[in-house]
Amino acid sequence: MKLFKIKDNSRQKKESFSQIKTLTSKIADKTLEQLEREGVFVFPEIVRDAEDITQEQMLLQSLNDTYRTSNVMGVIGCGDERLIIESRFSGDGEDFLFQYLLDRVLDFPNIVDLESDANHNNRLFNFLLFLFPHYLKAAMRKGLFKKYIRRRYNDGNVKGTIDIARHIEKNTPFIGDVAYSQREFSYDNSLMELVRHTIEFIKRKPYGNKLLIKVKDEIKLVIDATPGYEPYEKQKIIEQNKKHTVRHAYFREYLALQRLCLLILRHQKHQIGTGVRQIYGILFDGAWLWEEYINLLIEDVFYHPMNKGGKGAQRLFEGNVGLIYPDFISRNSAGRIIADAKYKPIDNIGNRDYLQMLAYMFRFDAKIGYYLYPEAGDADDLKLRMNRGSTYEANVIPRDDISITKHGLKIPVDDSNYVSFVKNIKISEQIFVSSFSTTAT
Repeated sequence: MKLFKIKDNSRQKKESFSQIKTLTSKIADKTLEQLEREGVFVFPEIVRDAEDITQEQMLLQSLNDTYRTSNVMGVIGCGDERLIIESRFSGDGEDFLFQYLLDRVLDFPNIVDLESDANHNNRLFNFLLFLFPHYLKAAMRKGLFKKYIRRRYNDGNVKGTIDIARHIEKNTPFIGDVAYSQREFSYDNSLMELVRHTIEFIKRKPYGNKLLIKVKDEIKLVIDATPGYEPYEKQKIIEQNKKHTVRHAYFREYLALQRLCLLILRHQKHQIGTGVRQIYGILFDGAWLWEEYINLLIEDVFYHPMNKGGKGAQRLFEGNVGLIYPDFISRNSAGRIIADAKYKPIDNIGNRDYLQMLAYMFRFDAKIGYYLYPEAGDADDLKLRMNRGSTYEANVIPRDDISITKHGLKIPVDDSNYVSFVKNIKISEQIFVSSFSTTAT
C-alpha cells in the first residue's frame, strides 16, 4: 500500500505526491461533484446541508508547482494508492481531533477500540460502516420506503396478467392453478432488501451489534418489512439497485442510504484497493464537523439556524429579502450574542469575517460577538472593540459597548493516545464553555 498523508487547508509541492501519481492524476483539479459521480462518498451532502463547501470546490487544486487542499478531511484512493487528509489542528502523530469530531457529531465508535488491526488500510471501510446508522435513521424518518413491484404467482386466485409461457411450463397437465403476475405497492422491494443485506453484513462484523444497537428500532422495522429476504440473492439485489436508483426528491435520504449500502456491499474489505481505474473514498467537511461539534457544546444557550436545511432561516430585510447564515444566536434576547464557528486559525479570521459578523450583530441588535475556533497553539482570547469616530476628524476611539472576541478551544496536540486526548479535550471544553456561557445567559 502506497500511503501519503497531508493536512487540510495546506499546500505541498507537487513532487511530494510522486508515490501516488496515479491517484493524484485522477483527483487533481476535479470538483467534489465530479468525485462524487466517480464513487467517492462526500459527507454531508454537499449541495443541501453544507454551507462551507460547494460542488465546485476541489480536493486538490493546482497552484503553480503546488497542490492546495481545502476544508475536507478523510480517505481517498485508487488501486493500492491511498491519500489521507488529516486536520491541520492535530499534532504530528495520529489525527485524534478528526476522530473525536466524528465520535461526537456522528456518534462514531472509536476505531482503535473496535479493531485490533485498525490502521489506514481499513479505516476507509470502517468509515463507511460507521456512517450506516446515521443514514438509516435519517431515511427512516420518512417512513419505510414503498414502491410498486411486480410479483409472480401460481395459484387459483387470478388477479393480474396471465403468464402463458410460465403457465404451460408449470401447470401441464392442468390441475387448477394459473401462473400470473400483478403490480403491488409493497415495502418488500429491492431497496429495502438492499438495506436488509447491509444490516446482515454488518451484524457479522465483530463490532456489528455494538454499532447497530443505536438503530435497533429502525432495524426491526426493516426486518419485518422484508420477509422475502434471501442471503443468496445479494448480488441480484445489488444489480437491481445499481440500475434503479431512487429518483423522487422526497426520498433523497433514501438515495443517500442506497449509495452507502452499495458502497459497503460492493467494496468489502478484501476488495478495497483492488483495480487501478476506480476511485474510492469518503470525505468529510471539516468546517461542518466543527460547527456541529460546537453546537453540541453550547446548544443549551444558543439557537443554531440551519438555513439550507430550512430550519431557522433568517433574513436581513422585510419581504424575505437577504437570506443570512448566522451560526449561533443566543437564546437570551435581552443581551443578545452572535457567535460564529470558524474552522481556521486565529490569524486567518479577517476582514470578510468581521464584516459578516457585524452585519449579523446589527440585524439582531447584538453588542457582543464571538468567533469560536480551534486553537492548536498557545494564543489567548483576543477581544476587538469596535471603533467610533473618523480619521478625518481625528477622533477615532474604541467603544466600550460593542466588541467581538476570538475565543479558541484548546486542542491537545501532544497526546500519544486517543484516551489521553479525550481526557484533555474534555477539560478544554469546560474552560471554553464556562468562559462565555454566563454572558450568553
